[in-house]
Amino acid sequence: LAAMMAVCIYVFNCAPEMDYRSLGDIWKGLGASGAWGCFDEFNRINLDVLSVTSTQYKSVLDAIRKTADRFIFEDEEIPICSAPYCCAFITMNPGYAGRNELPESVKALFRPCAMVTPDMDLIAEIMLMSEGYEAGKLLARKFMMLYRLSEALLSPQRHYDWKLRAVKTTLAVAGGLRRQD
Repeated sequence: LAAMMAVCIYVFNCAPEMDYRSLGDIWKGLGASGAWGCFDEFNRINLDVLSVTSTQYKSVLDAIRKTADRFIFEDEEIPICSAPYCCAFITMNPGYAGRNELPESVKALFRPCAMVTPDMDLIAEIMLMSEGYEAGKLLARKFMMLYRLSEALLSPQRHYDWKLRAVKTTLAVAGGLRRQD
């Protein structure tokens, strides 16, 4: 979305080691530059830091709502970019070990958007058809059955990847081999 709107976006992989000072610097930079920020696995940040950063981001949002040229951020006057305004997105994986429930102050600043598990069979079918395989439906069913069997029977070591990215890569290679013939 950012690329289509010609807006710079920075992705931050959040970790428990992040503190309110580092997040404050990120908020200042986003506000001053008008860039977007995507905070991946935001709920890995410690709860006390999440509470502080909600106040930090709210001060940026308040300046945007007031259409101010400058705003006070932690006793420092910061210019705010008005074209485009900065924006922040967060991703979360709730239920994993080491993840925190977001404080209400943070929840109030972001709109939830639920994601669903992709239909890998349908994606495989469409990819095979787009690669020129006429029997894409049958091949996709067989391919995904083989992939699921491999996942179930092979070693559960971490270097095996059975997710969508691996499926797409494998099918793209198959399409490239088909085009070579």
